Amino acid sequence: MDFSLSDEERAIRDTVRQFITREVMPLEAEALRRERAHRPGLSRSELVELRAKARKSGFWGLSTPERYGGMDLSAVMQSLIWTELGRTFVEFTFGGEADNILYFCDDRQAEEYLIPTIEGDRISCFAITEPGAGSDAANIKLRARPDGDDWILNGEKTFITNGNDADFAIVVAVTDRDKGVRAGGATAFLVDRSMGWRSEFIPTMGEGGPASLIFEDVRVPSRNILGELGRGFELGMRWIGRGRYLIPSKALGIAERALGMAIEHANTRETFGAPIAANQAIQWMIADSEVELEAARWLVLRAAWLIDQGEDPRHSSSMAKLYGAGMANRVVDRVMQIHGGMGYTRELPIERWYRQVRLFRIYEGTDEMQRLIIARDLLRGYTKIGGAL
Repeated sequence: MDFSLSDEERAIRDTVRQFITREVMPLEAEALRRERAHRPGLSRSELVELRAKARKSGFWGLSTPERYGGMDLSAVMQSLIWTELGRTFVEFTFGGEADNILYFCDDRQAEEYLIPTIEGDRISCFAITEPGAGSDAANIKLRARPDGDDWILNGEKTFITNGNDADFAIVVAVTDRDKGVRAGGATAFLVDRSMGWRSEFIPTMGEGGPASLIFEDVRVPSRNILGELGRGFELGMRWIGRGRYLIPSKALGIAERALGMAIEHANTRETFGAPIAANQAIQWMIADSEVELEAARWLVLRAAWLIDQGEDPRHSSSMAKLYGAGMANRVVDRVMQIHGGMGYTRELPIERWYRQVRLFRIYEGTDEMQRLIIARDLLRGYTKIGGAL
């Protein structure tokens, strides 16, 4: 049993950490100032410039197959990189990526959608959630009815990430009510904004915000079906599944950076003639945070490792998502408490993290859904207690 990283994994991780420290973290003060003024922390041109610098360093398309110019990294390596990205609150990700289900497109669709998305010339969004279908994704109602060689889409999607900026959406719609969504009654479509859908901004407690997508008699040609007719729900679950180990991977980076700030503050902030680090209450908060952070780290890395082994990661990914999201919320809360009143101000990024990590317990599967999956797997015998060994 070997818990160490390979030389290659350690080298890539350290290179990413250097890039984030050298190129991205210096932008944090300005990013915070812009966000306080309700503007994006990074402009589109700045993001493109940063991604170009990263590409020169060899970081482009972390999960993208090599035939499209990507790195096609292992799930473990991607997890390690997402942890490094979590160390900064600047909303930066490496370029050269596309939605994992977009690789189910045909050759024509690849030229029109996939390759431009990888190159950064087009922006996509994935749309399955609806006002009445969040955790219960099979309850979607947005309808696609056939009309000659086209399909007519009517309905609404909500809480769609990138929905305000995307120029095309991957939309899962009901195509056969009689079959039911899970049994072949849903299909995924590639729908250009120019085909007629519109987006509406949804304000949230976090920075930026998702969108509602409105479809009113939007005509989509049959050639824009992604994958096969009736396979939309399956593709949707593949898309959601990927986030269940990457979200807690990013949570690890946030927790590491925040805990480091707390340790530094505890060692320098004095009350009653001594550093607050001398107080047992502070020591316990730091100790509990470190223990939970390390526990989450190994849950996350094991879920990624199972993917690399070609095994079913769903049970482990649900545990990683559930515990990792909760861990980040608890650690950031303690870090704010250690900083006292200053932690609550907008002079420091702690309150921003506080709002950001709260979302981790909701999107890509709520805490309650992860618990349901974990318990169901055990109760139905899909997995066994101690099955990780």
